[in-house]
Amino acid sequence: MSARILVVDDVPANVKLLEARLSAEYFDVMTASNGTEALALASRAECDIILLDVMMPDMDGFEVCRRLKSNPATHHIPVVMVTALDSPSDRNRGLEAGADDFLTKPVSDVVLIARVRSLTRLKMMTDELRMRAVTSLEIGMQAPERSAVADTGKGGRILLVDDRQSSYERLATILAAEHTIDVEPNPTEALFHAAEGNYDLLIVSLDLNNFDGLRLCSQARSLERTRHVPILAIADPENSTRLLRGLEIGVNDYLLRPIDKTELLARARTQIRRRRYTDHLRDNVQNSIEMAITDALTGLHNRRYMESHLATLAEQASTRGKPLALMILDIDYFKSINDNYGHDAGDDVLREFAVRVRKSIRGIDLACRYGGEEFVIVMPETDLHVAGMVAERLRRSIAGEPFSVHKGTKRIEVTISIGLTTLEQKGEAVADVLKRADTALYRAKHDGRNRVVSQAA
Repeated sequence: MSARILVVDDVPANVKLLEARLSAEYFDVMTASNGTEALALASRAECDIILLDVMMPDMDGFEVCRRLKSNPATHHIPVVMVTALDSPSDRNRGLEAGADDFLTKPVSDVVLIARVRSLTRLKMMTDELRMRAVTSLEIGMQAPERSAVADTGKGGRILLVDDRQSSYERLATILAAEHTIDVEPNPTEALFHAAEGNYDLLIVSLDLNNFDGLRLCSQARSLERTRHVPILAIADPENSTRLLRGLEIGVNDYLLRPIDKTELLARARTQIRRRRYTDHLRDNVQNSIEMAITDALTGLHNRRYMESHLATLAEQASTRGKPLALMILDIDYFKSINDNYGHDAGDDVLREFAVRVRKSIRGIDLACRYGGEEFVIVMPETDLHVAGMVAERLRRSIAGEPFSVHKGTKRIEVTISIGLTTLEQKGEAVADVLKRADTALYRAKHDGRNRVVSQAA
């Protein structure tokens, strides 16, 4: 996979070395010699991953990383610090600044490329979600970037999979200072536990007795309910090769024993922040999809959804040889409600009307706002006789109790007219069914309103 890598280092020889390594793997490489230049390139969305040196003259890498991660426009870009500093305090300082990883020079080509590829997959997934969620801004939903920047990454739910008691007791004690921790010492039960627990992070030991920890990570990535849960792998130093394999199959981050307390907490917070951000993006995408097919006032499906879904229901009915009933409902004299009581009262009536409709139909039935005061109800596997009974029950529900408007200060009488028909001829066009129901509705209004008129195919 290709990606645009921004290499930030004030030493030309270091830049050339990284550029050569990455170009050999077919990555597009950009360079910056100082922090100011790097921030400008990142803010223009010209890079996918940033390899950042720490020791620079104008602004050190820690400050550059902090600025990147505090800016809603750039906080989602993965940052890997590549530096000669190798003390735990330096590594933890970088992670606290928001870095996604901290690699110490000299970095092996294998480790560097594995980490870049892993973060590239993550960035591409996040970019796709961000692109889809753009619509949510256009329809007035809150963007998740600002909340993501403010998120501390604390208060997460973590499942720790480790069968060494001395190890999991120490790790659980450390993590419990900031998170809720469940420990699963039985790796054969871990996947079921993970799928049921709604966790923000899985921490998996790769040194399990008689069980392949990488197999567990792979299974978690293939299972729908755990596919998006970040995985932090822990291994002994001699298992570094397996860790690199883990990055290829979807492990998000790793730690080598002995575990530094501060680094464990920092890496856990990073993964939990990212999980919350991507979950928020997915929620925005789902909400924008729902809003695109839902009438905002009544909460019923809109005409766009009905026209696409009705064709599917009609095809299913024809294939299975089952009837399909369709009714068009019109609120009688709705214009006079708006004229006499105001459009707010009209909106109150429409909202309450939708509530009564839902109470009168089954879960498999499709109720839509067709436009204005017209509604459509589609009833699968329902013949004309049964549909007529449902329509009459709905008509009585509307006429039998006045509608409250103006926050309950007024109550007004409302009635509806209903035109009803069924799809019974195999292959009949949906437009013909709608037209027949509309003709029946016209007769109901012509004959005095507040009634149901059915018309057979």
